[in-house]
Amino acid sequence: MPFLKKISGIEAPDQELVADYKKSGDKEILATLYQRYMDLVYGVCLKYFENSEEAKDATMTIYEELVTKLMKYEVDNFKGWLFTVAKTHCLMKIRSSSKRKTISIDPGLVQSSEEMHLNGVFEQEAKLNELSKCIEALSPDQKQVVDLFYLQQKCYKDITALTGQDWNKVRSLIQNGRRNLKNCMEKSAGMSSNE
Repeated sequence: MPFLKKISGIEAPDQELVADYKKSGDKEILATLYQRYMDLVYGVCLKYFENSEEAKDATMTIYEELVTKLMKYEVDNFKGWLFTVAKTHCLMKIRSSSKRKTISIDPGLVQSSEEMHLNGVFEQEAKLNELSKCIEALSPDQKQVVDLFYLQQKCYKDITALTGQDWNKVRSLIQNGRRNLKNCMEKSAGMSSNE
């Protein structure tokens, strides 16, 4: 799936390319790294959206997000991290589109319905972006079980089978992950109200 031009000649390991990209900000290095796993990202997007055009758009959007995200986070396992970024992107997009239900209202009843609607959409989108950042900030174990429990709606028993963690460890990771998300969101809300 050649969305990006093929860049040849760079055979360095992922970790080396991540470090090189963080030092230089060279997008060709990022493109080389991304091309290695673009089919994986596309597959994840196709699984969630079940529409090839939407999956292609999401694959390119995720690449564009990586330009800044990769600079912000410490990434030890690029492939695993990218898989999580792709899943989170898809789930957030699905959630935001499913929550936006419209009803018809007489425009005469509301002074500026268009402005109020746009403010609500922007506010919701900002909250989802903050939640996505907070999820990315969780430890890998917490991120995995929070994703399985809240986003994929798996039960504790399924999560223990999928992760190999015992029931008490899963429970602890979910509780700590939820608390960390809450703290992160409250901190984020406090920062934005101070601006």
